[in-house]
Parts: sequence; structure tokens; C-alpha cells
Amino acid sequence: MTEMTYRRLGDSGLVVSAVGIGCNNFGSRIDLDGTRAVVEAALDSGINLFDTADIYGSSPGGSEELLGEVLKGRRDNVVIATKFGMDMDGRNGPDHGARGARRYIMRAVEASLRRLNTDHIDLYQMHQPDPGTPIDETLAALDDLVTAGKVRYLGNSNFDGWQLADADWTARSRGRTRFISAQNHYSLVERGVEAEVIPACERFGLGLLPFFPLANGLLTGKYKRGESAPSDSRLASGARYAARLAAAEWDTIEALEAYGAERGLSLLQVAIGGLAAQPAVTSVIAGATKADQVRANAAAGAWSPDADDLAALRAVLDS
Repeated sequence: MTEMTYRRLGDSGLVVSAVGIGCNNFGSRIDLDGTRAVVEAALDSGINLFDTADIYGSSPGGSEELLGEVLKGRRDNVVIATKFGMDMDGRNGPDHGARGARRYIMRAVEASLRRLNTDHIDLYQMHQPDPGTPIDETLAALDDLVTAGKVRYLGNSNFDGWQLADADWTARSRGRTRFISAQNHYSLVERGVEAEVIPACERFGLGLLPFFPLANGLLTGKYKRGESAPSDSRLASGARYAARLAAAEWDTIEALEAYGAERGLSLLQVAIGGLAAQPAVTSVIAGATKADQVRANAAAGAWSPDADDLAALRAVLDS
């Protein structure tokens, strides 16, 4: 078993593994048996954070249903994080795009609870901002869910830095439950959050949960400049992914490989362990379709760079 480390999420009391499992493949790329294998490998590796969303799956809700089925009898040993606020194709009734509204949230949470086969959600995250609904209305509804015991903690996803500040000020000034986490796209080759989101997380006590930390697999080491993608890989499965491979930041990727080689590390270890050591990052959310991928990701997170390693890594990234 990998020696997993655990961290408090933001300035809250919720403790999560430094590597989490992104459940976006459940119910789409992998079925119930595949989901069970991934979850078992995660638990064996010490991973306790399972991050899903109501829209995940070939049919919305599919990921939550499979996760709920596989976790039967083990619910108290894990942290379930799910999300609301993206288009569910009418499964929560007509919403007219007002998916941050109280009416919608109350429907969405009940549907997620049923699919997850649980009486509470550990971390309930707003999947994207709703520009048409006041954030105070959203936070008031979410605060009621916390008071009712249906939700333990609150988070957000895809918020900009100013939106994190606005939500935190609104919650504090109105006496609402605050967001404790932000989930955004972040990897060693996709660093846009470093400008405003990470400073906002540090200022307001939010833990950052990076998604796509491996850049669609580009930071796993399986892809090489000028070579075709392996036939069984994600980037071999369509024109959009082929374009991503062609446009990859190869100079940075190869520099990171060289950085790792100097320290006896794989690119995967640099990608996960290095990201986990960045400011505000609490848990790196990595998706997987196979048990071996889960174990490799968990092991990669065991590398903890020291101050010199971090300075050298920053030099590579900023060059």
C-alpha cells in the first residue's frame, strides 16, 4: 500500500488524501466492474477523496449511481464530493439556466443523494458560476443544506479569483456557510490559476483541487514529440485529441522530464508530486480507468519536493 498523506481542505476540518480520484470516467469509459476495480485500488492506496458530478456519465447521473453502488458498506470511510450547476438535460426539471437558484439546488441535491445512495454529501460544489442568480441566494440555499445535515461542506468549481472573493465576502457578511474549496483546471503546463485564483484561495482559506493535472495524459510520459499516440490512449480517440497532441507544450514537457531524470523521478511523479506542493493545493484530482493507473498516481503523490526542488521546478516552469 502506498504511504498516502492527508491534508485539511482549506481552513476547514475536512481531511482528504493528497491524491484524489476524479470519477468522470465512471458510467462512460468504464462500467460497474471497471468502477469497482478503480475504487478498490484507490481505497487500497489510501485514497479517500472521490470527486464526481451530477453530469458525469454517458447519461447524466451515471457516475454518481455507480459510485454509490460500489461504496455500499464503506460510506463512512470516504469523502464524497459531487457537483451541481451544469446542464442535466431537464432531469431536475425545467431550470431555464438558473442552476444557482434555490429552487434548482433543492432538486439537484435530492437527486444526487438518491443516486449516491447516501444521506449526506461531504463536499457539495457549485460546478460553474451562475451569472444570473445572486451569489447570496445560492449561498443561502447551500447554507440550509448544511444546517439540515444533507451537506457537510461547500465548494466551487471554475470560479475566477474575483468570484471567490465575492462569494467569501457575501458568506461572511451574511453569516452563511463559506466555500472551503475551489476546483479549477491546473497542471504544470496549464497554470492560468496562478495569476488570481491561487492568491484568492490563500487569502480566503480555500483548498485548491486541481482537475486535469496530467493534461489529458501529456504528463504521464506515454506521449512523445513527433510520435503517434498509443492506440489505447485518450489522445488517440479523435481529431480533437489529436490536435491537442500536436499543439502540446513539448518544450516544457521535455524540460520537466529532464528535471525528473536528474532526481531519479518519472514525469508522472513530477506532475503529481510537484503540483501537490504548489501553494493552496490540497488534493490532486486525477481520473483513471484502470486500477494500475490509480496505484501509479497514488505512488507519484508520495514524492514531496524540498525547497531546492521547488525552486528548481519553478525555474523550469518560468523559463
